[in-house]
Amino acid sequence: MTAHPVDSENTSRALASLRGLAVGDALGSQFFVPSNYQALQNGGLPPGVWQWTDDTEMACSVLAVLAAHGRIDQDALAMSFAEHHDFDRGYGPAVNRMLRLIRQEGADWRELAAGLFNGQGSWGNGAAMRVAPLGAWYAGDAEQATHQAEISAYTTHQHREAVVGAMAVAAMAALVADPDGPKDPSALLGAVLDLVPTSAVKAGIRRARDMLDYADVATVAAVLGCGRRTSAHDTVPFALWSAARHLDDYQQAFWTTAKAGGDVDTTCAIVGGIIAARPTGQPPAEWLERTEPLPLWVAAPAEA
Repeated sequence: MTAHPVDSENTSRALASLRGLAVGDALGSQFFVPSNYQALQNGGLPPGVWQWTDDTEMACSVLAVLAAHGRIDQDALAMSFAEHHDFDRGYGPAVNRMLRLIRQEGADWRELAAGLFNGQGSWGNGAAMRVAPLGAWYAGDAEQATHQAEISAYTTHQHREAVVGAMAVAAMAALVADPDGPKDPSALLGAVLDLVPTSAVKAGIRRARDMLDYADVATVAAVLGCGRRTSAHDTVPFALWSAARHLDDYQQAFWTTAKAGGDVDTTCAIVGGIIAARPTGQPPAEWLERTEPLPLWVAAPAEA
């Protein structure tokens, strides 16, 4: 398949989503630092340059593979994950080991991913955290977004819940990025539900749709989860709830998501990537400036 040029509309949308994901990830990760807890409660910004984590690093590989191949090539994606793997970015131990074995010993990602957690595969939120830019790439074709997200998930996460979590995030980002997509939050989550298979993730999204009129984020997080168990079904429904309620307000979406606690960098990365998939959902300029730049191997030439 012919690769899309780097300045294509697909890439521009996906790169905007990636920036939003990186800001959410980097700023969200600051609130694991105890001295920044008061800033979180007050809606203040922590000092310094905010460094992103494995969420952004892996999302960069997703976009790089899309730009090079025009679709998800699993072998290329697994190799990109391994080649760009930075141990200090906060990867989980299972993925750390997997990517090291691929990079250093030429191990087969299929065997490694399938063998995780006694052969069940990982049901963690790692496949969902990185996939919003893929959804933005496929704006207007949410069905294809879910298909490509499924393919992308299997390179590291082969438990069905993790796969469906990635499919749901990609579907939502594709719908949000589509100028003709659903504008009503309930209709938007309903469209996502139509695109994902039966699973705990889907059941959680259904509950999230039923809770769209709840303003108390603590109550919603208590029901849906907010990533404290780092599973897909404990993470994705809440992130989609938060994004659906703040489709044109990145700043408010971020604070709502972050104040729930839990796996803050990942929930904020998912929400940030979804919101930023549409032109009206970009992060504040100051937040972009204070976030660590994207790596040169994925950034557009104008940013390199």
